Amino acid sequence: MTLLAERARIRALGCVPYAPTLEAMRTFNARRDAATPDELWILEHPPVYTLGLAADAAHGLRAGSAIPVVQVERGGEITYHGPGQAVLYTLVDLARRGIKVREFVRLLERSVLELLEGRGEARPGAPGVYVDGAKIAALGIRVSRGCAFHGLSLNVDMDLAPFAAIDPCGYPGLRVTQTKDIGMAGDTQVLGAKLAAIVARELDHA
Repeated sequence: MTLLAERARIRALGCVPYAPTLEAMRTFNARRDAATPDELWILEHPPVYTLGLAADAAHGLRAGSAIPVVQVERGGEITYHGPGQAVLYTLVDLARRGIKVREFVRLLERSVLELLEGRGEARPGAPGVYVDGAKIAALGIRVSRGCAFHGLSLNVDMDLAPFAAIDPCGYPGLRVTQTKDIGMAGDTQVLGAKLAAIVARELDHA
């Protein structure tokens, strides 16, 4: 088996703080070389807001929140992470696999749609996955030296109230939902593991 065909390694990290996980991603990406296997990290974060590289402050946090805000280098606008949300970080050498950035975005959206078993849809020009107009999965990646990091988040069974303090992904009034509320069985660990397995398989066939 060649490295090109090697399946991405899946690591289940549990609930971990955002800042050290971000630094771990950056370090992994900076140190990897042509022989480094891809990795998919499935995890949850304590409450945190993150702002993409070009996030508009007008969509940002309303006054009065005690939840920390972190500026990061991924694409996209502001979003929220918290317990009960499955976060999948995709440390993937796109250049080695011959995958263009837009193709990778579609691959991630397609993986979520498969997990949702026909309940969701993707929208042109608005990365992520939606169910009946409400966002259930957000997506934001960074590509450096042909390698992707950051990834996507899927709302499973969480407190959605913190989303009301922002314009999710830069869209005022955008509703959010979660798998629990659309009648889908499975907790964060179960659905996160299934999503990681789907992405790993999709990478094999990209």
